[in-house]
Amino acid sequence: MSPIINKADNQPALTFYSKDQIECPICSTKFKREELKSGGGRLIAGSLTDELRRLYEPSTKFGEIFPQVYSMTVCPKCHYAAFQQDFCVLDKESLERIYEHMQDRYNSVRRLFAKIDFSSARTLSDGAASYYMAIMCYELVDAKYSPTIKQGVCALRAAWLFAELGKKYPEENYAYASNLFYRKALFFYRRAIELESNGKEMIANLKSFGPDVDKNYGYDGVLYLAALLEYKYGARGDPAKRYELLTQQRRSLSKMFGLGKSSKNKPGPLLEHARALYDNLVEELNGEEDDE
Repeated sequence: MSPIINKADNQPALTFYSKDQIECPICSTKFKREELKSGGGRLIAGSLTDELRRLYEPSTKFGEIFPQVYSMTVCPKCHYAAFQQDFCVLDKESLERIYEHMQDRYNSVRRLFAKIDFSSARTLSDGAASYYMAIMCYELVDAKYSPTIKQGVCALRAAWLFAELGKKYPEENYAYASNLFYRKALFFYRRAIELESNGKEMIANLKSFGPDVDKNYGYDGVLYLAALLEYKYGARGDPAKRYELLTQQRRSLSKMFGLGKSSKNKPGPLLEHARALYDNLVEELNGEEDDE
């Protein structure tokens, strides 16, 4: 592994490039993955959000760190993007479809960012772009690779990173883009559960359910996030439809975690967030019943 050195102060930087090269299965470009170093006080774990995102305290030495920036493997030439475990193993037909849409993918990203460059150290913008490109790539991938839930995870992480960009550059439309990716995440999580329930696409093929890079919350995490995204970002234009969807999510949470019964002594951050969400769902649903 080759560490990246900050030439200004001769101190190790956040990342390093792996020794072994990766060959893009689409355009044969060879490149090295940029990896985040975790030692030396770089990652100072903070709170866990209701979206199961781990926040990190800014380091005095390294400043803000967003581990999600480095998760996706991206070819710097054709901009094929995928999770590391998928990048070199997709079937020929899926790769051919991804290649055919290379220019469309590039043009779409350019509408959000004037410049993207995956041949040098990644920026927050590069990280956000990597998930957007991965969503477009997985749209073309065979169902046996569970692309829909992977699109959901990518959309959720994209929403997080675009929100961070919105804080730094409020004059841009990144906050608006973040909201759009949250809605995309809702769609993909809904769709993934539907496809899994009818046997058309198995969620179990995912190596890690995430949604963040530090912990795997499993299938229960997927069901919880589907409910949370529905509650926070679901459409509100049709009150009757919203009531129906939230009722379904309340039942799902109650069945999954035993909420509303005798689960208060069960440990775990996922349960705590699920209980809070359940209470919010009950409050809104009861309010809607009172309005009738």
